[in-house]
Amino acid sequence: MEETTIKVKSLTPILRIFDVSMAKDFYLNVLGFSLDWEHRYGENFPLYLQVSRGACKLHLSEHFGDSSPGIALRIEVEGIEYFHKTLLSKDYKYAKPGLEVADWGDTEIRLRDPFGNKLVFYENR
Repeated sequence: MEETTIKVKSLTPILRIFDVSMAKDFYLNVLGFSLDWEHRYGENFPLYLQVSRGACKLHLSEHFGDSSPGIALRIEVEGIEYFHKTLLSKDYKYAKPGLEVADWGDTEIRLRDPFGNKLVFYENR
């Protein structure tokens, strides 16, 4: 019997959203992600979309049951100080994140999206 290898290639988390305009404002305008695509099964159906920035892809869903609000993600970045300055320059009303050094040495920006999902952007040191 031939040995088979499985290569895990990527992870795309699904985050629950409740308001499309708030989600787009936060992920596109504040965090600088790009809108890759949107999908609805028909008129008056929930929206499902993909946003990305670099290699990071996130699915955002209005569909009940796709995910629970309040999950936590760690997203690795390079240039975290510049990213932090960029975030603060947006003057986003609902988040003024700090730049912290974790006990294990990573530099982190911690913030929540408008739906309670925790995003930790970090740079390995």
